[in-house]
Amino acid sequence: MAPRLKDFQDLYNNFKWFLGLGPKPKFDRWTYWEKFDYWAVFWGVAMIGVSGLFLWFPMFFARFFPGWTLNVATVIHSEEALLATGFIFVFHFIHTHLRGEKFPRDPVIFTGRITEDEFEKERPEEYERLQQEGGLEAVQASPPPLWLKTVAWITGFAALAFGIFIIILVMGTNF
Repeated sequence: MAPRLKDFQDLYNNFKWFLGLGPKPKFDRWTYWEKFDYWAVFWGVAMIGVSGLFLWFPMFFARFFPGWTLNVATVIHSEEALLATGFIFVFHFIHTHLRGEKFPRDPVIFTGRITEDEFEKERPEEYERLQQEGGLEAVQASPPPLWLKTVAWITGFAALAFGIFIIILVMGTNF
């Protein structure tokens, strides 16, 4: 999960692919956006946590810091919360629900399984590495049973519908 130079190359190549200026990059086990999502949580927790402590105990922190730091803590706390919510919504929604090959939802989150064809297509570098190392058989699993596919389908669409409903409610309060 540690960022590598290849992640920045993948980001650059992915933008080129988005603009039709190059082929789709080959991703390994974790894509650059998955790593960013993972590490962004730690930054967000630190920012929300520290600024939240300033706001929770203003009299205590005012003994050690000038008064304007409480104003800064208020701004950081609210902006980080807004940034986190917006980022999670936009990037999660795009990378999970609006990808053409996974529209309208990816059942792997509920089943924990992916077909070998999808695996080879989505994570070609990891697939090739596992083939070369002879480890592909170790990660193979049987297909999910029908009941699990059905539960995944119902749960996925219910969550998507609920998310869209919440968006409508939020948008409705702003207009």
